[in-house]
Amino acid sequence: MAVLLAFAFLSGIITILSPCILPVLPIVLAGGSTGGKARPFGVIAGFVLSFGFFTLALSAIVQALGVPADAMRYVAVALIGLFGVVMLVPRLRGLFDQAVSRIASRGGASGGARPRRGAGFWGGVPVGLSLGLVWTPCVGPIMASVISLALTQKVDGGSIFVTLAYTLGTAIPMLAVMLGGRALLAKVPALSRNAGAIQRAFGVVMVLMSVALAFQWDRQIQTAILRAFPNYGAGLTAIESLAPVKTALQARSGGATAAASGVFAGAPADSPESASIGDYGAAPRFVSAGPWLNAGGTPPSLESLRGKVILVDFWTYSCINCVRTLPYLSAWYSAYRDKGFEIVGVHSPEFAFEKVTANVSRAMRDLGVTWPVLQDNDYAQWTAYGNKYWPAHYLIDAKGRVRSWHFGEGSYAETEAQIKQLLAEAGAAVGKDIVSAPPPDLADRTEETYLGYERGKGFASAVTPVPDKAVDYRPARVPLPGEWNLKGRWTISGQFVSPDSPGTLALTFNAKDVYLVAEPVGEGGSIAVLVDGVPAEDTADLRGGTLRPDASRLYHVVGLRAGGAHLLTLEAKGKVRLFSFTFG
Repeated sequence: MAVLLAFAFLSGIITILSPCILPVLPIVLAGGSTGGKARPFGVIAGFVLSFGFFTLALSAIVQALGVPADAMRYVAVALIGLFGVVMLVPRLRGLFDQAVSRIASRGGASGGARPRRGAGFWGGVPVGLSLGLVWTPCVGPIMASVISLALTQKVDGGSIFVTLAYTLGTAIPMLAVMLGGRALLAKVPALSRNAGAIQRAFGVVMVLMSVALAFQWDRQIQTAILRAFPNYGAGLTAIESLAPVKTALQARSGGATAAASGVFAGAPADSPESASIGDYGAAPRFVSAGPWLNAGGTPPSLESLRGKVILVDFWTYSCINCVRTLPYLSAWYSAYRDKGFEIVGVHSPEFAFEKVTANVSRAMRDLGVTWPVLQDNDYAQWTAYGNKYWPAHYLIDAKGRVRSWHFGEGSYAETEAQIKQLLAEAGAAVGKDIVSAPPPDLADRTEETYLGYERGKGFASAVTPVPDKAVDYRPARVPLPGEWNLKGRWTISGQFVSPDSPGTLALTFNAKDVYLVAEPVGEGGSIAVLVDGVPAEDTADLRGGTLRPDASRLYHVVGLRAGGAHLLTLEAKGKVRLFSFTFG
């Protein structure tokens, strides 16, 4: 527990730099930089109380009141907007100061100095209370595990202490931002003389930010930040992935003890890729903030699906391994849905652009995904299952128990047989036919190849790569099987490579089909595709041997009549980003 407390505190400190926090920072600055000297401490007190309480009790509150979870967030947004209006209108500000002064003075004598307290400590508390609710989506794995436990199990003392450690860590940079703003206002005479105008300007900022939060424009701001600086924030939660933290989180999630007590704690780290039919504990509820796609008016829950056999599919739309499983899922959905079978997809993104709901919706239409999908951008559902793989399938029986799992591709006939066994247990009449086709032999196929420096390998260059900087590259040699190189001026980023002028990427592969994850940046980008020096034949995405990316997605760039070893050459022009290759 000491390890989690220390790392939760440190994680809280660095969360202030997270891309999803940047749009909220103006509220922090505006809420504490004006008013009485004690106002920043009021903001901190309100934040600590709100974040801690709602993190641990929001699920119970929502269930008790019967309101959507987002309702609490909209209350917080309304409070931020109201506080901005109060800062804008002097008369309202006076009434607000009087009101909070009366609250502060209850139980004690009121004096001449009391009315000014509304501009101080108690005047900052409402802002802090609101920030606690809008801050929650930006937490990392440690707090995500606490939230998962709070939503699916009983809150214990450990959850409370970890939440408190994280919240206090977050409070330090928040307080620094507010005190720094106050110091700047005090030291610059021109600012001090116009304190009233500055306070009204801060009021405008808070009103505008409340509107942005209400319409979820803050997410668009975050997306824009990540598009402009794709590596920004990538390492902020790296400390939460260290071995001691993972061990402590596994212990917190229950481990063998939880499994023995009938609560699913995730497949053990040394578990096989497939599990035979058994009883592995109660399935976690759907805890991710969403949104839900293909769910109609009422998103599914474990309770509403009780009596059905459920396959929970963890996937992401640019992962070719996930895409190749979808025809099998579609066949099962068509064959067994009327017998009590349901699929629930959990889309846990691998790349930043996969967090955009419009991109996921378009991919689902293109791929023929007709079952409900939960968009798991905060990895809450991933964490609740202790999942580690794309794709991963978990089978849940009619009583809500995890009965089996499978990681990766393959074993389709075995998985289908397990589905039929669980349906038969639930009383459904199922035949003996298996609709799954056996998977092809993939032993000699080139493995998935990432191009960014975070996970890239096989880069055969005569020039030492420099992260996040435009460099003139040249090949070390003709790439060996599985190797790739660059020629021309390129920038190698954490997740992708991008040409800064017309450039060439060469890769030697062994497969029948080649897929490329690419993203356009503006218009006019194109990629000429050659196989063994000859323009590639047209595919669904290729015309005249040229790919013109129109969205952030997976593209089929090579479709041969038979598998084999070949040299692939991409001649890229314009602003495009190349993320990874997969093969089939």
